[in-house]
Amino acid sequence: MVFAAGAGEKLVGVVEYSDFPPEVTALPIVGRYDLLDLERILELEPDLIVAWQSGNPRASVARLRELGLTIYTAEPKKLETIAAHIKKLSMLAGTESEAAGAIELFEKTYEKLRNQFSYKSSVRTFYQIWDVPLMTSGGNELINDIINLCGGQNIFSDLKLLAPKVSIEAVLVRNPEVIIASGMDIDRPEWLDDWKQWPGLTAVQKDNLYFIPPELLQRHTPRALLGAQQMCEHIDRARQTL
Repeated sequence: MVFAAGAGEKLVGVVEYSDFPPEVTALPIVGRYDLLDLERILELEPDLIVAWQSGNPRASVARLRELGLTIYTAEPKKLETIAAHIKKLSMLAGTESEAAGAIELFEKTYEKLRNQFSYKSSVRTFYQIWDVPLMTSGGNELINDIINLCGGQNIFSDLKLLAPKVSIEAVLVRNPEVIIASGMDIDRPEWLDDWKQWPGLTAVQKDNLYFIPPELLQRHTPRALLGAQQMCEHIDRARQTL
């Protein structure tokens, strides 16, 4: 989002797994999702820290705030709000003119997806984050909003945790019409096909088992639009089989 806001050249440090755009791989690593290197961060003397509310250790972020550092916390729960976060970041970085094009493109693409898919017939959708433990997306999270955008119905939208653990039995009872998984990397996880041992599932009967790279859905960035496009296409393909 910082790069989309036109402020990429102002970045002085990132956390592990920051790999897009490629330029960020040359920056100092100042922590990971569960641990921040406070001393290293202070050495870099940042004017602004951008934190992810559910993806950074809260105690470390709170400590940085206590030390007098300015912190902007982002937690997009709806896809359309990513544009607003880009705009706020550009205001903080003084790069509003550089961000204007990215914001406009995001908003136009989002609206196109909404008009194309959100009004179609509902499809019961199970989004699988991982297999052991079996994890999904709850109803208070970005992926749930993307499923809704695509005219899907998240079968676990009643769960308000971000990434709740569920049982196979719960999935069988709720009988999704499409199963979409992400896994850990750009390759389709082998465990997605484990659902074929449950031929009673509508998603299995209709061969509606799909994969989307996690970096396109589980990172709250403009690239989530690419993940949303794939999500909508998969759900629509499943819709045609029902």
